[in-house]
Amino acid sequence: MINKNISIIIHTFNDEKNIVGCIKSANLLSDKVIAIDMESSDKTVDLTEKNGAVAYSFPKSNYVEPAREFGISKVDSNWVLILDSDERMTAELANEIKKVIDAGSHSGLSKIDSGVPRRGGVPRITPTHYKIPRKNIFGKVKWLKHGGWWPDYQIRLINKKYFRSWPKPIHSFPVISGNLGYLENPILHYFHGDLESMVGKTIVFEDIESDLLFKAQKNVNTLTFFRKFMGELYRRLIRNLGFLDGELGIIELIYQAFSKTITYIYLYEKGRSL
Repeated sequence: MINKNISIIIHTFNDEKNIVGCIKSANLLSDKVIAIDMESSDKTVDLTEKNGAVAYSFPKSNYVEPAREFGISKVDSNWVLILDSDERMTAELANEIKKVIDAGSHSGLSKIDSGVPRRGGVPRITPTHYKIPRKNIFGKVKWLKHGGWWPDYQIRLINKKYFRSWPKPIHSFPVISGNLGYLENPILHYFHGDLESMVGKTIVFEDIESDLLFKAQKNVNTLTFFRKFMGELYRRLIRNLGFLDGELGIIELIYQAFSKTITYIYLYEKGRSL
């Protein structure tokens, strides 16, 4: 049964290959789907509207965080779920979300501690937002279970009443009052479709990360490059057993070490330009 008490936000930019699948998966939970599009030049917006979702335009950015708060402002339901276009809802996750929303509506969420005791007399605390695990699936063929990729919890289910803000810097977290809960069923994340797109994203994202480090006046030298590469490789490959994910897992781990190193090479270059 579709839940009318929740809207789903999908963030898009030139995602004509992904948007229809994402909307169809979102409809497992709700028919109130909103796309926040960053000035796509392909058929993303047209496909969004043809598949029953509403599209809003947001100024183009190289990363999604500046648009998060804008998207939530467009929601008129009590709850909001956030997806990126390369992510998918599952029937199991949709059913779990319906249950927690229904439980919250019956426990009086306006009072964070409802006072309803569980066994042992401990008051039940109703969460105002939830972290959802994310299955990172490399190229749609390999679920990366190791290397620090699982469970990859993300805050994606939010009671709008308790939402305060979403800072604009890349990889920032939302500010939400109340209590945090955890869901069991994951979002599917089909990331890194091919090596060319992986490298393209590195050029953009690591340049942004290096800007933040530069503004924070972080120091870097040649030794830093080796330390960052080897440190990231050890953390993911050895400490977090990334080698157990096989060839694709190892490729991804080497790529992550490469990305981390590129950040500091960019930082080094920016320091020399002073």
